[in-house]
Amino acid sequence: MLQTAPAHAKQHHRGLIGDQPAPPAMDIVRVKKTKRDQMIHPGWLVAPASLWLIVFLVVPLIGIVVFSFWTPVRGGMTPDFTLINFGNFFRQEGFFDPEHRNFLKLSIFITTLWTTFRFTFTVMVVCLIIGYPIAFFLAMQVKNFKWQLALFLVAMVPFWTSYLIRAVAWLPMLGRRGLFNKMLMNLGVIDKPSSFFLYSEFGYTMALAQLYVVLCVGPIFFSLAKIDKDILEAARDMGASNFQVFREIILPLSLPGVAIGMIFLFVMLMGEFATAVVVYGGKTSTTGTVILNYYGTANYPFAAVNAIMLMIAMMIGVFFILRVVDIRKEL
Repeated sequence: MLQTAPAHAKQHHRGLIGDQPAPPAMDIVRVKKTKRDQMIHPGWLVAPASLWLIVFLVVPLIGIVVFSFWTPVRGGMTPDFTLINFGNFFRQEGFFDPEHRNFLKLSIFITTLWTTFRFTFTVMVVCLIIGYPIAFFLAMQVKNFKWQLALFLVAMVPFWTSYLIRAVAWLPMLGRRGLFNKMLMNLGVIDKPSSFFLYSEFGYTMALAQLYVVLCVGPIFFSLAKIDKDILEAARDMGASNFQVFREIILPLSLPGVAIGMIFLFVMLMGEFATAVVVYGGKTSTTGTVILNYYGTANYPFAAVNAIMLMIAMMIGVFFILRVVDIRKEL
C-alpha cells in the first residue's frame, strides 16, 4: 500500500506512480544546515585574488598617480605637490607665444603618444589580416578535433620561447647580410644588400605582427569553432553562396572573438618598448621608451605622468573597440 505524502509536499514530489513520501521537516533543516556549514564562505574564495590585485595592481597604480604630482629633483623626487609635470607633457616652450615657432604646437610627448597609437593601429590591422584566415582555416576547414588542437598548438609555438629571443631572432633575418637580402639578391630583384628591412618602419611593423599575431588567433578561433555548422548547412541548402554565408553568418558571429583579440593586441602594443629598441634601433620613440628613458634618469614624476597618459589612451581605445562590438550582446 502506497504511503500518502503530507499535503505541503505534494506539489514538489509528484511521481509517475503517485506522491512520494516527504522527509520530515527536521531532517530537511538538519541537511541544509550541514551543507551550509560544509560550504566555504565566498569571501575566502576571492580573498587570494583580491589580495594579489590590491598589492600588485591597486597599490602601484595609486603610487604612480601620487608620484606624478611630486617634484623631480636630482637623482629622485621630493613630495612637493606640483602640476608642472602635466603641463610639460601637454605644452612646450612658446606654446602661447604667437611670435615663437612652437606657437600652438603639440608637445613632443603628445606626438610620441600619437606615433605609438599609429604603430599600434597598423599592427592590429596586419595581425587581423594574417590571423583571421589562420583561425578560419583551423575552425572551419580542419574537421578533426585532434588535428584542430594540434595545429592550434603549433600556432602557439612562438609563445613558448622568450619574447626577447623572438625579437632578436629578427636581426639575422632583416639585416644587410640577412635571409631577406640574400633571397632577393639570388632572385635578381636587387643588386646589393638593402637597408630597407632592418631598423626601419617596415621591419618594426613586421616584427610586432609576428610577435603578437597569436593573441588574436586564439579568440577568433574559439568564436569560429563554436558556430553551429547546421546553421551554415541550412543557409547553403536555401541557396546562399559561400560568400553570403560568410558575410551574413560567420563574420557577425566571429566579431566577439575579433574584438577580444583586438583588445589584447591594443593593450600589449601600446605598452611596447623593447622591439622599438631591438628591431628599430631606437630610431623612433614610443610612449613606452619615453617612460623607460625618464625612469633611467630617475625622473620618476614625469615617467609617472607618461604612464598615466598611456593608461588613459588605452582605456579610450578599449572603450571604442567595445562600442564597435557589443561583446555581451554577441556572446
